[in-house]
Amino acid sequence: MSTAGAAFAATACVAGWLLAASGAAAQQATQQVEISAQPLSDTELRRRDPVAKSIYGRDELDKYGDISVSDVLKRLPGVSLQGGNPRLRGLGGGYTLILVNGDPAPPGFSLDNLSPSQVERIEVIKGPTAEHPAVAGTINVVLREAPRQRQRELRLNLGYQAVRPAASAHGNWGDRDGALSYVLPLSVYQWAGRVANASERLSRDGSGTVQQLQVAGLDEWWGNGFNAGPRLSWKLGEADTLNLPLFLQRHNYNNQGRFDTTVAQGAAPVSVHDSFRSGGYWQMARLAPQWLHKGADGDRLEIKALVQASSSRSYNHTIGLDGHGVLAVLRDTSQHNLERQASSGGKYTQPLGESHTLALGWDIDRRWRHELRSVVENDVQTLTGADAQPFEVSVLRSAVYLQDEWELAPRWSTYLGLRAETVATRSDALSAAAATVEGAGQRNRSSVLAPVWHLNHKLDAAGKDLLRASLSRSFKPPELGQLVGRYNLNTLYASNLANTPIAADRAGNPALKPELASGLDLAFEHYLADGGIVSIGLFHRRISGLIRQQLSLEQVAQAQVARWVSRPVNLAGARSTGIELELKGRADLLLPARLQPSPALQLRAALSVYHSVVDGVPGSDARLDSQQPWSLSLGFDQTLGPQWAGVPLSVGAGLALTPAYSTQQTELQRQWQGGVQTLDAYALWTISRELQLRLSASNLRPRASRSLTTVAEAADFSARNTASRDSLRSVNANLLMKF
Repeated sequence: MSTAGAAFAATACVAGWLLAASGAAAQQATQQVEISAQPLSDTELRRRDPVAKSIYGRDELDKYGDISVSDVLKRLPGVSLQGGNPRLRGLGGGYTLILVNGDPAPPGFSLDNLSPSQVERIEVIKGPTAEHPAVAGTINVVLREAPRQRQRELRLNLGYQAVRPAASAHGNWGDRDGALSYVLPLSVYQWAGRVANASERLSRDGSGTVQQLQVAGLDEWWGNGFNAGPRLSWKLGEADTLNLPLFLQRHNYNNQGRFDTTVAQGAAPVSVHDSFRSGGYWQMARLAPQWLHKGADGDRLEIKALVQASSSRSYNHTIGLDGHGVLAVLRDTSQHNLERQASSGGKYTQPLGESHTLALGWDIDRRWRHELRSVVENDVQTLTGADAQPFEVSVLRSAVYLQDEWELAPRWSTYLGLRAETVATRSDALSAAAATVEGAGQRNRSSVLAPVWHLNHKLDAAGKDLLRASLSRSFKPPELGQLVGRYNLNTLYASNLANTPIAADRAGNPALKPELASGLDLAFEHYLADGGIVSIGLFHRRISGLIRQQLSLEQVAQAQVARWVSRPVNLAGARSTGIELELKGRADLLLPARLQPSPALQLRAALSVYHSVVDGVPGSDARLDSQQPWSLSLGFDQTLGPQWAGVPLSVGAGLALTPAYSTQQTELQRQWQGGVQTLDAYALWTISRELQLRLSASNLRPRASRSLTTVAEAADFSARNTASRDSLRSVNANLLMKF
């Protein structure tokens, strides 16, 4: 039974007791008894949950008129974005599990192009559970559910960033007819952008001579797409419900640019004036039927299935001229990927008395990835033999888990869980010519046992002060792209020349094992009125089998000489520790009374501090990849009232900061990443209950993104690559209409 359902049942029981107790008095006077139930607020759901889970429902999604789900996530405490990908505890790349309707998001899926109007709620789980054993946590985006009453809304958006205007439209149509209810969210959108970039590379050319090159370029991109998430819900009776959710998405993208190379030292490369044009598409279709059965004694059975197919096709056409303007390079590359997925699973929940709720679940998931690529340079196919043949990788994952939610006492509760999961991978060549491709015919199998224990204690009877603690075992399986053993030659150096470590070839590793993590989490939460909260959390993770890119000099079949190759391997281990502070609520509850803060002012702040160490890597900066030392976000939202033409006006702003930091990746490799500062602001006019206008601006103080990569090639020489990429402002106007 859900939390909202439990609240309703409790209300009904209390009302029934009152009716029985007043039976004698009913003979003397007529009484009217009203039974009502209201959905629990997001804050109340968070307080009652046995694990550290934050839920952001329709109120939060609608409050500020955000344009994309990424805009919502930027505001959430403990969530950071890097390249559009959300991260928890500073960790991405599989440490944070991204789900859509409880299932892993497909490769290529972007939250930037998903409108909040298509989302029912966002669940953020800090830490692992038996159902979702992610190392850093889980973000589950639940798409719009079939409504109980009519819904009609249309959201129109017009934005601009440097190049051209980009428009989007998001509609939502839902209704109910007897036992049948449905909803049809639909979005169409565009995007466009342009940035200048510059880089400098100090390395050696194919003959071993030191070479220093300075490159200046311009990059422009644009595209369009759509997504639709129709959902049908059919009440088969009092106990059974059939849900049929479908999700479709397609992107068409284009990219063009140029870069000019200046030789500061050494010989000139083959081409110094290059221009390129690229493009392609990505599309996905997912059907996930679900059957729910609610038993008479409170038990609940959920059985679900999923079939999904995604495909992408990309091309790149590059023209390179030498210093005299003569054509030197004419390169055409193309790649076609097809990924399919079929899965089934279920969950049976059974209350045991008044204190236990036992759940048993299972998941079986199989994925296939098919690849075909081509590289033609100066009318010659550079991929020959096995590399030019189709290749396929498959992953079979099966898991079973058991969990018990146990009310130990009025102020004590616990959650016990255990998950057993097995992952088997297989790499296959799809033709006789490809049978010798690196990684073909390899098999890999690994099993993981992941127990988890959460303990909660209310410091007061009302539960306004709450202590949480957990011990867990979690894991991160290798990404599918890391398992593909195919070899990718760096085109800066021809196959008959030796490359350098900073321009290494890339290859996968079908023998990768999952990373295992043992974790400890502690948290204190203080709940305020009107959804406010102040919390502090500590966590520690000890990781074994850390996956990291490693450089080595190898003799490979794709080249006539020994080449530097970067491939993922399992290292010894790592440790990550952090502290996270969260504050949000009305200003009059958070600030001293002498400041006379307004109750209409909402404040939010989040500070996270992280420290990690990778075993076997020298230096004080041997941290986990892309985990910043700290991050800070500040924001406010203020309702000003009818200040403009008698229309209520709300304004707000948010500032996010991360510092510059260095990462010693291996003994040879080191990377520096520049600091990030993002300032966003908006104004929202609530013209009526059915009409809202929102103006917003992102990245008001743009700062170029900078990075530096160094590789020690010899005792007296280190290659380096410095890159800088402009960051631009963007503005958007958004109109929401409800019918």
